Amino acid sequence: MRNLARLKEIVQQGPADVIIGKNGLSEGVLKEIDRRLKEKGVVKVKALRTAVKVTGLDRRELARRVAEKLGARLLDVRGRTFVLYRPQPRRRREEPAGRNKIQPVRERSVAGRRARWSRR
Repeated sequence: MRNLARLKEIVQQGPADVIIGKNGLSEGVLKEIDRRLKEKGVVKVKALRTAVKVTGLDRRELARRVAEKLGARLLDVRGRTFVLYRPQPRRRREEPAGRNKIQPVRERSVAGRRARWSRR
């Protein structure tokens, strides 16, 4: 929870990433917000007055609808600006191919020396 507060704080300081204009919640706007959420995980969205009038929704209800449609979490609503958060899926680290693994190679040497490392 502490990380979410920090994320919100950082995003809140900058300009809006996406602006909802007089066309309201169009498919293009939702796709752009979705793309930004996949890219960064946190998006700041601003709705213009005309967008609020066109949709006929309260500013908070508009923010809830966007979050619901995109499967995101609504972090904050300030005026007509709101912050959405969607955690990015964790990617599994792939193991390097067998020949790229670094393995110790022991050489005949004087006792007490370290093993050399080389690629096999």
